[in-house]
Amino acid sequence: MKTKFKAYIDDLQNTICAQLEAVDGGATFIEDIWTRPEGGGGRTRVISEGNVFEKGGVNVSAVHGELPLAMQQHFGVTDAQFYACGLSLVLHPKSPMVPTVHANWRYFEMYDSDGNVADQWFGGGQDLTPYYLQEDDARHFHGVCKTACDAHDAAFYPQYKARCDEYFYNAHRHEGRGIGGLFFDYLKAKDQMSMDDLYAFVSQVGDSFCEAYVPIVEKRKAETYTEAQKTWQEIRRGRYVEFNLIHDKGTLFGLKTNGRIESILMSLPKHVQWHYNHTPEEGSPEAVLVDVLKNPKDWV
Repeated sequence: MKTKFKAYIDDLQNTICAQLEAVDGGATFIEDIWTRPEGGGGRTRVISEGNVFEKGGVNVSAVHGELPLAMQQHFGVTDAQFYACGLSLVLHPKSPMVPTVHANWRYFEMYDSDGNVADQWFGGGQDLTPYYLQEDDARHFHGVCKTACDAHDAAFYPQYKARCDEYFYNAHRHEGRGIGGLFFDYLKAKDQMSMDDLYAFVSQVGDSFCEAYVPIVEKRKAETYTEAQKTWQEIRRGRYVEFNLIHDKGTLFGLKTNGRIESILMSLPKHVQWHYNHTPEEGSPEAVLVDVLKNPKDWV
């Protein structure tokens, strides 16, 4: 399975990067191949200062070796070996009319002392972080997510949509990071679902990413905006940074496994602002967004 999934995310990285370069129409991804001393490595691709994307990355990694002590304690194991591979992406557009997007699809194995697979699971999802709420964009993004889920189990979308709202949540702000999408973790073979069935589900979600996001970018990228709207975007980006550095499990896993710091912190935007006690004007488009972040909606 690890060989199969690694080949899949390598191909998916190529597909996503090609589509994003086409929609940007200016910048191209630069590639950085890196290795991890403890085992494994990755292929980081970064785009910056394009016509559409101010900064973004589409990264693939596959790492292995001894599970660090902090992670052994987390999983309740000792002297465990592990393998983890995944694709992770974050895109921060220049325009505040175009949403930021994040996605991740990953596979994990742990081994016993004889080298046999003792546990294995999939995780991942995709979520949208707009700066101005466009309900048709929200319905489109969630509709694509639901279609991918419904092809495998009608219970998946409502379950993983709810988990996304719960996970991508800045508890210290009492608001969501964005308007959600899907989030799932520790998907293991059980009941009628084999690992091959779960692979089919996760890969279909991954394949749906460009369909979910690219049409939104195409629709919004030419819209005009003001300096005040750009400032609002950068204030909201501050909330994005807060989540990634305080709450995000992927960031913490990378830091605790001696991950490559440039790839881990690639998710952070280039330009961010923090204003003391900033509160949008009541009834403004900015206030409409914040209200939805505090009170998640069902979009489909």
